[in-house]
Amino acid sequence: MAPDNASAFRASFLLACVIICGDVLCPVGAYLYNNRYAGDQVFRITPANDEEVQVLQKILAHMKVDLWQPSRVSLIFHNATVDVHVKRNNTQSLHARLKLEHIDYRVFISNLQKEIEKQTGYRSSRRRRSESQYDYEVYHSLDEIQRWMFEMNRTHRDLVDMFSVGKSYEGRPLYVLQLGKRSRPQKKAVWIDCGVHAREWIGPAFCQWFVKEAINSHQYDSVMRRLLNQLNFYIMPVFNVDGYHFSWTTDRFWRKTRSKNHKFHCRGVDANRNWKVKWCDEGASSHPCDDTYCGPFPESEPEVKAVAKFLRKHKKRVKAYISIHAYAQMLLYPYSYKYAMIPNFNCVESAAYNAVTALYSAYGVKYRYGPASTTLYVSSGSSIDWAYRNGIRYAFAFELRDTGYFGFLLPESLINPTCTETMRAVKAIASGLLKKCETDRDRFPYI
Repeated sequence: MAPDNASAFRASFLLACVIICGDVLCPVGAYLYNNRYAGDQVFRITPANDEEVQVLQKILAHMKVDLWQPSRVSLIFHNATVDVHVKRNNTQSLHARLKLEHIDYRVFISNLQKEIEKQTGYRSSRRRRSESQYDYEVYHSLDEIQRWMFEMNRTHRDLVDMFSVGKSYEGRPLYVLQLGKRSRPQKKAVWIDCGVHAREWIGPAFCQWFVKEAINSHQYDSVMRRLLNQLNFYIMPVFNVDGYHFSWTTDRFWRKTRSKNHKFHCRGVDANRNWKVKWCDEGASSHPCDDTYCGPFPESEPEVKAVAKFLRKHKKRVKAYISIHAYAQMLLYPYSYKYAMIPNFNCVESAAYNAVTALYSAYGVKYRYGPASTTLYVSSGSSIDWAYRNGIRYAFAFELRDTGYFGFLLPESLINPTCTETMRAVKAIASGLLKKCETDRDRFPYI
């Protein structure tokens, strides 16, 4: 090949690579996220007593780490596992400190970069698809999800409506799908949001799965047909659109929104600590650089404010609020911010039991369930407490698979079983709304 022709060929080839890979964030011959996680490790640490808890808290507080579980150092307790992502430059020193203090631990991810690439099967090799051949068993970028939402609205107008409740900090629309038969305009409704925390990719995957299954099965599934006839479902596949996009393009483990704090040069707020109920109390941080930062004031984040405004407007019809998170295999309900029993505890407890029983029937996966404060940890400013305070009697947060083996890197091969079992749980909760709970009272006590 002549030199000029060879140069032209190379230029054309490189341009093609850029065009092909621009959507999947995987340039030919390169690593995801510029190989930034090579050599990083994830430790699972189990302090045996209060003394070890205090030592571990001091170690992690003075070392730049990314806590996976729990979300804050102050929430570490004895005999409870701590999952922590450690940069490669700090792995050896953490090994040494833990051994010196005789604190039990193991490394369950020895090279985080490899696990990230394994999770998505190297995005360049993912099956590309048109909207009519959408693959629900891979993770999708924000652009792909939003194109899919438009297509669902276009092709299923008898069941699906699409609207925006507002815009994010960076100006992205906050899209919601309304799912249900249009027989009665003022039907009871269920709200489901996913992707509140950006790195929990299984959440948006489930929201898409739910819509797909509801549309495809309502013709032959009598339960789903009844639900769509008598209920509306408001589905928000990606609550934290800016953070989710950032987790695809730049930082796989980004958790917060992307709002800017000019004083501290930090970005983002924990969207599940920004709700106006016991705001910025226990379980939340007032420091802008922390992952659990509660924000400068309640509903400071436009995403939280927009959803809160919508739910306030429709609170007479919205009978259940469901927020999808990961990971821990739990089904949680109020209260999050205090150790106390909600007034309609028997009804909510029964609904949770039915949900986890239905979930277990799929593949035998066990979920713990109970009040968030006692089942997980005390956390102020949470969305389920806010929903409950605003009159939504059934408020739940799912923590999907797994219990730490994969953590936030749940493989695409587990999307199908995780979503299948969770679908059963959500259907059980929704079906319960169509029945009268005998222990419900006419009055509804607020927090």
